[in-house]
Amino acid sequence: MTEKEAAFKKIFEANSKKIFHLCYGYTGDDDAANDLLQETFLKVWQNLDKFRNQAMISTWIYRIAVNTCLTYLRSEKRQAKDELTPQIAETKREEFSEKNEQVALLYKCISKLEESERIIITMVLDEVPYPEIADISGISEGNLRVKIHRIKQRLTELYNQYERL
Repeated sequence: MTEKEAAFKKIFEANSKKIFHLCYGYTGDDDAANDLLQETFLKVWQNLDKFRNQAMISTWIYRIAVNTCLTYLRSEKRQAKDELTPQIAETKREEFSEKNEQVALLYKCISKLEESERIIITMVLDEVPYPEIADISGISEGNLRVKIHRIKQRLTELYNQYERL
């Protein structure tokens, strides 16, 4: 195994679950998310020599994944928000037992958010550090904290609306 292959394997193992989760958040579909995961890491492999350590490698990979997902959504002419709602809700409903219905509902609520809000809250749920989220999303950490607060408020509103149904 070459040095590049060993480094790539380590990078993949450290980041693949989070990137899959991110891709799933965009598509609401396991197969599409797996395809986007593979496409993301193909780009990582192809550009690994160009990575300059100016940002954390995970930040760089997130950016590649976000761009890959956005390109996919544009090329498929999908309105992710409209398609995600039934797909995520249905998929999550099947996956979670009754006691975990709240988690399924959370995913349904997340699917109703704007695209930029979905990526931010997905990273928050993945416990990505705020400075890294700010770097990936291209906004200051102060603005990020305000945005996260508003996203959480919006999720609470959405959650409460569903709870009443």
